[in-house]
Amino acid sequence: MSQIDSEAPVLTKAEKKSVRIRWFLVGFLVLGGVVNYLDRSTLSVANTTIAQEFGLDAFQMGLLLSAFSWPYAIANLPAGFLVDKFGPKKMFAFAAGAWSLVSMVTAAANSFGFLYAARVALGIAESPFFTSALKVNERWFNKSERALPVSLVNTGSQIANAIAPPLLTFLLLTMSWRGMFIIVGAFGIVIALVWLRIYRDPTLKEQSMIKGAEAETRVVATVEQVAWGQLFKHRNTWFMVLGAFGIFYTVWVYLTWLPSYLQTARGFSLADSGWLASLPFLCGIIGVVFGGWLSSRLVQRGVGTVRARKIPIVGGALLAAASVLPVAYVDNTALAVALLSVGYFASQVPIGCLWTLASDIAPSNQVASLGAIQNFGGFMGRPSHPSSPVRSSQRRTATTPSSSSSAACSSWSARCRTDCSSRNVRPRP
Repeated sequence: MSQIDSEAPVLTKAEKKSVRIRWFLVGFLVLGGVVNYLDRSTLSVANTTIAQEFGLDAFQMGLLLSAFSWPYAIANLPAGFLVDKFGPKKMFAFAAGAWSLVSMVTAAANSFGFLYAARVALGIAESPFFTSALKVNERWFNKSERALPVSLVNTGSQIANAIAPPLLTFLLLTMSWRGMFIIVGAFGIVIALVWLRIYRDPTLKEQSMIKGAEAETRVVATVEQVAWGQLFKHRNTWFMVLGAFGIFYTVWVYLTWLPSYLQTARGFSLADSGWLASLPFLCGIIGVVFGGWLSSRLVQRGVGTVRARKIPIVGGALLAAASVLPVAYVDNTALAVALLSVGYFASQVPIGCLWTLASDIAPSNQVASLGAIQNFGGFMGRPSHPSSPVRSSQRRTATTPSSSSSAACSSWSARCRTDCSSRNVRPRP
């Protein structure tokens, strides 16, 4: 329920009902996140098929799988600024339309160079999505309740990760990989058109009802335009960047390595590995929601806002490290999948809180910018991983680098987040 300031304007029943649109918007952003991640997961699912068709070796496939991340990471920096400048309605619609067109054009690829260029373009096109979602949540929710809707939006990516292996494998087997890219791209066009139709910013009365005194503080704070570069002068910004690096590295190991690991190291077929790979991602959905719920619950119990974000972030990162490391030394397949599932659950507990933290400590007109800088740091961790499929036929040599490096990065993330302070990012006099 929204917290209403005692001096907030009295709204009619119809006006109070209009505020409920925010949960509909959250639901639609979840759907947008599903489509967003289905688009970026297509190559991961089809990588062995495409490699065979184009005669690509493991090194070339590793380049293709990493081609998305560097452009996406770099494009996040201007994307966050543009979201703050033009708003989430225009930027989300533009992004969804652009990434969908890129996906459909990829179906016409006839060379390694074409595929690589398409992945670069996809990374750039998708960069405004999560910052747009963060901006929507910052405008429609107050601090005490914001962690849960932000986490719910992030379940979209986890739902996609869970359904992508079986769904995209089905499309791949029935329509070829080219048909799979076209169908997934068409979904995004629909998302863009519907978003333009349904989204609106809250009115001043609705802001007062949602945020109370916080709304008045935000209005005053937005009078002064803060220079974008000022964000890099604050210690919290760097702790957020470094912490995101560790968490996102671990997530990237799952996204790019898990399907091939199940086929190569555990001996499952393409069809069977698609369903089995979805289990950790289903646990990830629960992890994202749990992290947001726990953070909101802590705030409601009087815990400081930043501390309430740090507890799920640090706890999740440490549990992820403890769960992933033993996988390299486990021979039992069921136990290995169970550890991977717990590890992915834990790695997703911090995700919603990472994004919410940006809206907690940044000025209102730079929420998307700070979130984008943090996301940039996270995606610097993704291409740092050797993302090609498992290169060794020996299970232990194939899994040890991935599981050990993931555990190390999760631990590093926990260490950085403990140093993040409650001091807000504000312009210096």
